[in-house]
Amino acid sequence: MGRWMKPEVYPLLAAMTFVSSMCVFQLTRNMLGNPDVRINKTRRSMPVLDNREEGEKYAEHGLRKFLRTRPPEIMPTINHFFSEDK
Repeated sequence: MGRWMKPEVYPLLAAMTFVSSMCVFQLTRNMLGNPDVRINKTRRSMPVLDNREEGEKYAEHGLRKFLRTRPPEIMPTINHFFSEDK
């Protein structure tokens, strides 16, 4: 009974930490930046929000703009290696 956690658990721990941090990031982003979420009372009292610009800004974030210019391939080098005729 030398160690309290086995080394085989480390990859699972890393994966769960990564997934949990992604969930926390997305929840925080939605809570603070989503125009449809109303936390304070002044915005909750308005029945309809007229915030088209804020919604566009939320939907078109920097990562989406960057990925729009990239080709839709996950591993382009391997794809080109196996798809080219020799």
